[in-house]
Amino acid sequence: MEKSNMDPRAPSRARAHQPCAACKMLRRRCDGDCILAPYFPGHDVQKFAGVHKVFGASNVIKMIQMVEESKREDAVKAIIYEATARLRDPVYGSAGAIFHLQKMIQELKTELDLIRTQTRVLQEQRNQLLGILKNVHPIDPVSPMDFPALGAAGFLSNDILYYDPSTFPLDCDWTL
Repeated sequence: MEKSNMDPRAPSRARAHQPCAACKMLRRRCDGDCILAPYFPGHDVQKFAGVHKVFGASNVIKMIQMVEESKREDAVKAIIYEATARLRDPVYGSAGAIFHLQKMIQELKTELDLIRTQTRVLQEQRNQLLGILKNVHPIDPVSPMDFPALGAAGFLSNDILYYDPSTFPLDCDWTL
C-alpha cells in the first residue's frame, strides 16, 4: 500500500510555515531560522506588539542574540515583563512595581509589629486578671448559717460582709 501525499502526518514541503507574531506584525517573510519565532508564536501578536512598541524589533533581536541560547527563554520573558510594565508606567516601569511592593511590605511589617504589641498587652492584661482571680477568695452565694466561721452579725475575720438573705429587712424606708 502506497502512502498518500494527502496524509496530514506526512511531512509536506508544500505546507506553508506559519509566520511568528513579529513577522506578522512587521509584514515580512518568516523563514525557518527566524530568531523571534520560538518566543513569539503567530497567535500571540499583542505580546510582541508591546515589546516592539517599547524596545523595537531590531533591539529585541540584538538583546536575544546577546544571551546564550539556554537562557534566551528567560530573557524574552523578562523583556516581555519590562515592556508590559513600561506600557503601564512609562516613567518607572518594573521599578515602579518593585517600589510599590516594597512599600506594601514595609506597611505590613509596621502593622504586624503593632498587632504583636497589642497581643503582648492583651496577654499581660489577661495574666494580671488571672492573678487577681487566683488571689480573690470565691464568694459563695449561700447563707452564712452554712459557715460556722461567720458570726451572728455575718462578718468574716477579714471584714468581708456576708448577710443572710432571710434576715434582710423587706420593708425599707429608702426614698429614691
